[in-house]
Amino acid sequence: MEHADTPTEGNALIDAFGRRIEYVRLSVTDRCDLRCFYCMPKGFSDFEEPEHWLSFEEIERVMGAFGRLGTRRVRLTGGEPLVRKNLPDLAARLNALPGIDDISLSTNATRMARHAQELKDAGVDRINVSLDSLKPEVFKEITGGKLEKVLDGLMASKAAGLAPIKINMVVMGGINEPEVEDMVDFCIEHGFTLRFIETMPMGDTGRQAKEGHYVNLQDVRARLEPRYNLVPGVMPGGGPARYMQIPDTDVRIGFITPISQHFCDTCNRVRLSVDGTIYTCLGNDHSLNLRPYLREGCTDSELEDLVIQAINLKPERHEFSERPEKVLRFMSMTGG
Repeated sequence: MEHADTPTEGNALIDAFGRRIEYVRLSVTDRCDLRCFYCMPKGFSDFEEPEHWLSFEEIERVMGAFGRLGTRRVRLTGGEPLVRKNLPDLAARLNALPGIDDISLSTNATRMARHAQELKDAGVDRINVSLDSLKPEVFKEITGGKLEKVLDGLMASKAAGLAPIKINMVVMGGINEPEVEDMVDFCIEHGFTLRFIETMPMGDTGRQAKEGHYVNLQDVRARLEPRYNLVPGVMPGGGPARYMQIPDTDVRIGFITPISQHFCDTCNRVRLSVDGTIYTCLGNDHSLNLRPYLREGCTDSELEDLVIQAINLKPERHEFSERPEKVLRFMSMTGG
């Protein structure tokens, strides 16, 4: 393989627009034990075949290449990552890789009551939990699941010392928008960070959710600022949220606004799907599949070149607003 033009500076991956890529969202499965209607269609069964999943050894090789090239943050995602067996073992293996110094997890928390402590022991420090409602009946309408399991998982995570714990709430008009203040109060009570998210047109389900329930978070922010006396805040980490803080507390409220106020100019991440595809943008199809090269026996040097080639494909920005029909894959297929 010809050596790629290397967009690296001092052991850092730099894309064509000068952004340092230091964060990989690693999907270990496209399966989930919930069925959030904006993420996965009802009755969906077109999952990736297990023989196409990257093995833990293959994942370790890919993330080793990213680590050598300057990536330092890895977030384990899905689907629901804890559907994949032995996830704490993978976390420990990634935590031992040179260059990787931050392992986090995105989860729906339905299985965290069983796994929180072993994940903490394996090197996972912090988690993001998808929680769109505190009302059991609304939660069931959105996800098809039981709220009690999520709350039990959250409390087990807190007891295990995972911190910060971030709650992700997709705000949807006509469904859970009236609950935003309740969610703020819940996070104040438990010391959680709260992040509100706008619906995104990922696949048919995402487009339908956006068309029928989209809420501009600038309006939500304006509604919350006077009630909680919000002031500008910051939050360590590699995420896209813009944060406000509640005075005299450590509670921060983030707003993730891919539609009303995109954050593409500071995007520092790519996604690796369960089948080995690097997706360089959530709102575009720019991608490169590593699995064939891994299974043909590529060397570590060739693997690094492939990662660099993928980074060179990263576009300047998404096209959710201009071309919402462009991305056909569902969120669960890309990795959260």
